[in-house]
Amino acid sequence: MQPNTQHGSKQVVKSNSGFQVWWQMTRPHTLTAAFVPVLLGTALALKQGSISVGLFLAMLLASLLIQAATNMFNEYYDFKRGLDTEHSVGIGGSIVRDGIKPKTVMNLALSLYGFALLLGVYICANSSWWLAIVGLVCMAVGYFYTGGPIPIAYTPFGELLAGFFMGMMIILISFYIQTGVVDQTSILVSIPSFILVGAILLSNNIRDLEGDKEFGRKTLAILLGKQKAIYLLAGMFIFSFLWVIGLIISHIVPVWTAIVLVSVPKPLKAISGFKRGTVPIQMAPAMKATAQTNTIFGFLLAIGIFVGHFL
Repeated sequence: MQPNTQHGSKQVVKSNSGFQVWWQMTRPHTLTAAFVPVLLGTALALKQGSISVGLFLAMLLASLLIQAATNMFNEYYDFKRGLDTEHSVGIGGSIVRDGIKPKTVMNLALSLYGFALLLGVYICANSSWWLAIVGLVCMAVGYFYTGGPIPIAYTPFGELLAGFFMGMMIILISFYIQTGVVDQTSILVSIPSFILVGAILLSNNIRDLEGDKEFGRKTLAILLGKQKAIYLLAGMFIFSFLWVIGLIISHIVPVWTAIVLVSVPKPLKAISGFKRGTVPIQMAPAMKATAQTNTIFGFLLAIGIFVGHFL
């Protein structure tokens, strides 16, 4: 996000209103942060016996809806606070660039939350109603990430909360609804997802560091400074790979999960891009590579777990 020289209530109206605009507003590159944990949790549950396809699909769709709605809340509040302009870097900013009414964006986000709640009722009815509390907390974090008087996104805790609720908790819920328990293995395997989902937020904050600083944000990237934030991002990548290797050595996950090493080029590209980039547009590919790391790493980890169940 680039700093806005206009007040956030000024809207640049354009004629773009097709499907592509609405699709971009969901920020599809972030949706894998919801898809991959559900896949991982279900892959782990397979070891305990058969899985319910209905619960898997309901959990998957609910997670995607919550993630998309969270992105729309972000869109709405970034506009209201004047952070987005028609020149903003990235695929955010549909309100100012494409003429979509802010109220429409908010109503759509709330509608997606409504559909997610209905799916949540189905999931709870077929597992445990205690999950309703967990689900509502996850939804609240999604809203308050950019909404409310003190948005989480304006604090140093964005990476921690996003990683915990959108990474670890989705895996554990997906595992629980299939098995009725949360065991040590599911917790240990969810940790790299925790880290890599947080990395997506950190990469976004590194890219937007200067603009966010002008708007008074106190993100982790701002507090650390760009260079140290990049070192932290690199450390998060390294930790995630080493963690899986440690799980293999400890016989907690099958050796097939070493396939995650295939994704190594993506984090290397991300770190290199952030080091070279000096303005947001130059660092956008590095942010994309960070999101792809989470996707490819998590998908390959799930594949390794699936294969380990059958071989």
